[in-house]
Amino acid sequence: MYQFEVHPLFGEGWEIAGYQIPFTNSAAWMAATLIALGIFMWGGMKRDLVPGRWQMAVEGFTGFITDMIDTNIGKEGRKFVPYVFALFMFILFANLLGLLPTAIFGVHAFTVTSHITITGVLAVVSFLLVLIVGFFKHGLHFFSLFVPHGTPKVMVPLIFLIELFSFMFRPISLGLRLFVAMTAGHILLKVLAGFVINGTAGGIATLAIVSVPSFVLMIGISMLEILVAGIQAYVFALLTSLYLNDAINLH
Repeated sequence: MYQFEVHPLFGEGWEIAGYQIPFTNSAAWMAATLIALGIFMWGGMKRDLVPGRWQMAVEGFTGFITDMIDTNIGKEGRKFVPYVFALFMFILFANLLGLLPTAIFGVHAFTVTSHITITGVLAVVSFLLVLIVGFFKHGLHFFSLFVPHGTPKVMVPLIFLIELFSFMFRPISLGLRLFVAMTAGHILLKVLAGFVINGTAGGIATLAIVSVPSFVLMIGISMLEILVAGIQAYVFALLTSLYLNDAINLH
């Protein structure tokens, strides 16, 4: 489980109000994610009449998120495109950077989205945004979200509690889904890597029976993990847009 350990990189760090605030490997990889994302956006934000591949890639991502917001929320949701886009791109880049084989250079890649503290904060921020938008737009009428239209009056208290509990569970499921998906994939790759390495010490027969199939399976799972990295970023952004739709349109 070494790949998931958070440890300081430059000593104990700074002391603020009696607490040690170190610069950890997690912070370093989040900074690397922001730098990589910044370079990607900077290189593709040209306004050439005939866009190049880089510009087309950036425009493709922005158009993808804009279309998703228009479909799930409507034109009123356009103001949330920057937030959902930043959320999607940060998760996508963090997931992909965590898959880089940097260990061959002596630097272990760290997947920040494999920590519930990171995914939980992202989920809570999205949830708070939904609450702010909902109460700002509808006031106390926002509570009508928890009573579906046509509910019999006798069932209102029970349905209200069920819907409220389901609503309050959203940030937990949102953060937990991304955390579990990324953690499970990396653990599986680590286990298979152990089979490959340990199998080489058991002779030719063990190498052929254990190491080679495990290595082939690692290649397939690595390709699948790239797909999962994109899917999880999309799911997080999609659910965020759906929750915003509930707050705006009270569906």
